[in-house]
Amino acid sequence: MVRRETLYIVAALIWGIPGVAITIKGVTAYAQMDSISWWLLAITLGVLAMFFAIFRRVTTRYVAHIATQEEHTRLWRTFTPRGWCLILFMMCLGMTIRHIPQIPQEFIASFYSGLGPMLLLAALRFLRH
Repeated sequence: MVRRETLYIVAALIWGIPGVAITIKGVTAYAQMDSISWWLLAITLGVLAMFFAIFRRVTTRYVAHIATQEEHTRLWRTFTPRGWCLILFMMCLGMTIRHIPQIPQEFIASFYSGLGPMLLLAALRFLRH
């Protein structure tokens, strides 16, 4: 059993740690490119906007979910079962994408540079509570 406040920290870690790793991979992919075109930066901005909208809704839902938990509760109650399944699916998808050699460096750079910072922002939203 853990205190309810611990669930916010767990949620922040679950979203923040991959956020750091993905951001680093995206920025590293950009750094390894010979030249960066404006359309790649536009795609990155689009990915940022898309994940901002998605994660804002999701984090609001899970912050509310955590707030309804008892003062002392089980760690697995950080998310709903559906939430845990989504996290597992996203982790598997991310690992699969990263290990497919046919995925172009431009995709990794633009997608990961948009996804990673939004995961970090979501982690900060959990920590605010």
